[in-house]
Parts: sequence; structure tokens; C-alpha cells
Amino acid sequence: MHLPAAAEDILAQPRRLERAIPGQGVTDGAGVRISRVLTQDLQRRLDPFLMLDAFRSDDPRDYIAGFPDHPHRGFETVTYMIAGRLRHRDNYGHQGLLESGGVQWMCAGRGIVHSEMPEQEDGLMEGFQLWLNLPAKEKMVAPWYRDIPSGELPLLRTTGGVSVRVIAGMSHGCQGAVVRAATEALYLDLDMPAGSCFTQLIPTTHNAMVIAYRGLLEVEGTALALDHLGLLANDAAGDGVALHAIEPTRALLLAGRPLGEPISQYGPFVLNTQFELRQAVADFQAGRFGPA
Repeated sequence: MHLPAAAEDILAQPRRLERAIPGQGVTDGAGVRISRVLTQDLQRRLDPFLMLDAFRSDDPRDYIAGFPDHPHRGFETVTYMIAGRLRHRDNYGHQGLLESGGVQWMCAGRGIVHSEMPEQEDGLMEGFQLWLNLPAKEKMVAPWYRDIPSGELPLLRTTGGVSVRVIAGMSHGCQGAVVRAATEALYLDLDMPAGSCFTQLIPTTHNAMVIAYRGLLEVEGTALALDHLGLLANDAAGDGVALHAIEPTRALLLAGRPLGEPISQYGPFVLNTQFELRQAVADFQAGRFGPA
């Protein structure tokens, strides 16, 4: 969906770059090689975000084994496919094909078992998976799942020439494909020509981060290295972020309202207490993840 050109947001005091954090190379699933950009030690600092993984390879040995059946409880997964084809299936009978430029948004809620498997044997597979926390009162809701093809993602273009895919939240008057009331999640994919600037209002109460996966960004005079997580400072007067593209750049900008609740995680289960984690493990082992 294409929208008219939008003027840049006017900021009083843009946030500075607090620090840049390199991704950690890990394997997950059945041996998929990924870069874990947001790690568990940053969960409280970047509340409500729990994890952000980046994957990019044209070597099928890095991704072909995929992610066979595995469970989740207590949070949402957001998979954004830059390039490639990935098939989702779950034990509620849902299935969908995630293709280049598309998004899969899944709320695990009280429990789901799903798989994510490549539908390609060669070529580039690239994208991101974000884990977004749920508030305590929503952790045991019924799971749901939504595929959003590339053509259904709202797209705006700023007067400065920046193309913005609005996956979630609001940017320059454009409502994203997904709205999450509890976390007010903002998820943007920016395509920035060399020399361009993009500004985005962000409430001072929200945590925010940026990652450039192509090119080179500068945040308030500080360069952000490629594929590093840029943690944006929570200055009391900081009302948004101003990003400058030193060269042609693609970047993700994410922000959200912290839940301020305890976080207890055991692998694919994220609850609020150790008791709830033990119950999740027992429920999964007893086959209580799935339709009643």
C-alpha cells in the first residue's frame, strides 16, 4: 500500500546512541546459523523486547534444516522475511508461506507448537525474528497467527526520500499493519538513500533500538556499525530519534512501552514467575499445548 509523501517529524531533542552491541553468532533450531542481536541480558533494558535474531546466508547448509516442531508460551514472535521462503505449520491447523518482504505475526499465548521450515534448497535466505513480550494478563490468551504479505504492508515515503515499511505502530501519520495496545510496539523498515535523514517521534517512556543491515548509519554524530544493535538512550527530554544515512542504508527501528513486570524465561517459555515456568513445562510434557 503506497501513501503520499510525509514530512519529517520535528524533534526538540533527538536521542543519542547509548551503545552499540555486536550480534552473537549461534545455532538454533536444527542447526540454523543466526546472529543473536538482542540477547537475554538486555531484556530488562529493552523491555518489552525479549530477543532479536538476524539470519542471512546464501549457503543452504546454514538454513536448510530449519526449525522443526517446537513450543512457545507467553509472548509473540514476529518474523520478517527480507528474502526467501519459509513455511509455518502449527498444532492449531494453521499454515502459511512467508515470502520475501512478508511478515508473520504469531501470538503464542497459553501455548502453541509450530515449525518453520525453508521452502527453498538454494539462494539467499534473510530476515529477522523478534520476540515481543505479553503482559501478565494476556500470557494465557488463545494463540493466534497472521500472515501479512509484502503488498499489504503500509508503505510511506518521506519528503527526504526515505521509504518506510510500517510493520507495527504509527509513523508520520501512517498506521502500521499491526497494533499492539499493551506494548505500543513500533516496527519500521527504512530504506534510506545516501545523505538522507529520517526522524521519528518516540515517547520518552519507551525503549528503542536500531539496527542497520545494509550500509552505514549515524545517530547524533555517532556511527553505528553494520549489523550492530544500536541502543538508544532514554534521556528524559529525548522525544525521538534522528537517523542519518552515510551511504545507501537499510535499517530496522523498533520501540515499545515497557511492561515493567518480572521476566522468567526457560527456553521457549516466557512467564512472570518460576512457578509459571514449571507449569508450562508440565503442560507441554502432558500434551496440553494445543486446541482444547
